[in-house]
Amino acid sequence: MPNDNRRQPDHGHDPEHARQEALRAREARQQRSGREGARQHRTASSGTSRQVSSAADRHSSSHNSAASRRKAISHNSRYQQVRRQKMLLAGGGILLVLLLVIIFSARACSSRKAAEAAALQKAQAEAEAKKAQTEAATAEAAKEPVSLTISVVGDCTLGTDETFDYDTGFTAYYDNNGKDYFFKNVKSIFEADDLTIANFEGTLTDSDTREDKTFAFKAPAEYAQILNSGSVETVNTANNHSHDYGDQSYTDTMTALDNAGITHFGYDDTAVMDIKGIKVGLVGIYELNDHLGREQQLKDNIAKVKKDGAELVIVIFHWGNETETVPDTNQMTLGRLAIDEGADLVCGHHPHVLQGIETYKGKNIVYSLGNFCFGGNSSPSDMDTMIFQQTFTITSEGVQADNVTNIIPCSISSADGYNNYQPTPATGDEATRIKAKIQERSAAIPAADSSASSGTTGSTDSSDSNSTDSTDSGSSGSADVSDGTDSSGNNSGDSASSDESDYDTSSDDTSDDQDYSSDDDSNYGDDSDFTDDSEE
Repeated sequence: MPNDNRRQPDHGHDPEHARQEALRAREARQQRSGREGARQHRTASSGTSRQVSSAADRHSSSHNSAASRRKAISHNSRYQQVRRQKMLLAGGGILLVLLLVIIFSARACSSRKAAEAAALQKAQAEAEAKKAQTEAATAEAAKEPVSLTISVVGDCTLGTDETFDYDTGFTAYYDNNGKDYFFKNVKSIFEADDLTIANFEGTLTDSDTREDKTFAFKAPAEYAQILNSGSVETVNTANNHSHDYGDQSYTDTMTALDNAGITHFGYDDTAVMDIKGIKVGLVGIYELNDHLGREQQLKDNIAKVKKDGAELVIVIFHWGNETETVPDTNQMTLGRLAIDEGADLVCGHHPHVLQGIETYKGKNIVYSLGNFCFGGNSSPSDMDTMIFQQTFTITSEGVQADNVTNIIPCSISSADGYNNYQPTPATGDEATRIKAKIQERSAAIPAADSSASSGTTGSTDSSDSNSTDSTDSGSSGSADVSDGTDSSGNNSGDSASSDESDYDTSSDDTSDDQDYSSDDDSNYGDDSDFTDDSEE
C-alpha cells in the first residue's frame, strides 16, 4: 500500500468515506486544473488575440500611417500647387499692375515731356520769330541801298519762216557762225547789267503742224543757247507768234527755255527773280486780241507777283499797231493802269518800230522798243532800235524815285542796207539821229489826264528832274554808250533814214490775233507783222 503521509483524521477509519473524499478532492483538483487550463487558454488566447490584434493594429496603423502620409503628401502637394498657382497669379497680377503703372507713368511722363517739349519748341519758335522780325526790322532799317540795272529789248525772232530763202535767212547765219554770233556786239552791255529782258517771238519746236497764218516761225530747241551766249536771262513769251505750230510748239518752247536756264513769263505765267537779294516781279500781257479786256488779267498778275514778294515790278506788253509811231489809246490806258497797280517799269513791242517814252507818276512807259535780233525780215526798211536801261535804287523804303535811265540807240544789223541779225549799238550821227527820233515820238504822246504825269523822257530838257537819258547821268555798264559807241567800237552804219512809209500796210492781215491767256473763249488770228514774203 502506498505510503500515505497525509494526515489521517482522528475519527475512525472509513474507507468508503475516504474514497469519496479522495474522489471529491480529485474532482476538485480537476476542476481547478480545468479552470486554470481554461484561464491559461483564455489568457493564451487573449494574448494571441492581443498579439494578432496588436499586429493587425500595428499593420493597420502602419498602413494607415503610410496612407496618411501619402494623403498628407498628396494634400500638401496639391496645397503647394494651389499655393504656387495663387502665388503665380498674385505675382502676375502684381507684375501686370506694375507694368500698367509703368506704362501709364511713361505715357504720362512722355505726354508731359511732349507737352513740355512742344511748349519749349513753341516758345523757341516764337522767340526765333521775334528775333527774326527784330533782325529783319533792324536789317531793314539799316539796309544798304541796292542798285539794279535792267536792260529791255524788243522782238527777238530766233528762227525763220519755212517759206523764206535759206541763204539770207536766220538759219543760214546760225549754221555758218554759231550761237555766239548774234548778240556779239551787245553782249558786253548785257553782261554789265543785272538783268536783260527780251521778247521771244517764235517757237522752238520740231513740230510740223503749222498754224494757218501768213508767217509762222520756228527753230530747233538748241537755238535757246543763243540767249545764254548773249547774256539774256529772261524772256516774255506772250505774243502773236508763241503758238505758230500749235499748242505743242508753245510747250516745246517752254521746255527748251527751261533746259537752257532762261526764265520766261507771259499770259498768266508770272516770274519772280532774285537779283542781288531783290525780288523782281515779271508780268507779260498779250493785248492784241481783246485790248482793254486784259485789264483784269493785268491787275491780277501784278497782285500775284507782289504776293510772291516782288519788290520791283516790271510789266511787258505785246500791243499796239504795226508801223505806228504813236501809241494808241489802248496802250496808254493799259500802260498807265499798270503803273497805278504798282508797276515800276512798263515796256512794249509789236509795232516793229520805235515809239516814244512817257513818264507817268514818276515811272516810265516805253511804248515800243521795235525789233532787235529779228529773224522775221532779211531787209526791213527801218532797222532802228534801242536798248532801254533803267537803274533802280531799292532801300528799306522801297524803290526810289530817282528815275535813272539810259537809252542806247542801236541798229538791228551790223551791216549796211540789210539785216544780218546782229544788233549793234549806233555811233556818231546815227546815234544822235535815233535818239532824236525817240525824243520826237515821246513828245507826240498825249499827256495823261492827271497832274501826276510828269511829262516825257528822252528830251534833252534837263529841267525835267524825273527824266534822264544817256546824256544826263543814266549811263550804266562797262562802256560809255551816251555817244552810241559800244566797247568794241562797232558802228551800225547809215541805216535808212526814212520813216516807215515804205511798209506795205495793205498786206497786213489779222489772222494771228489769238489770245493765249487763260480765257476759254480765246481766238487766235494773225495780226501780221510782215509786209512781204521776207519782212515782218
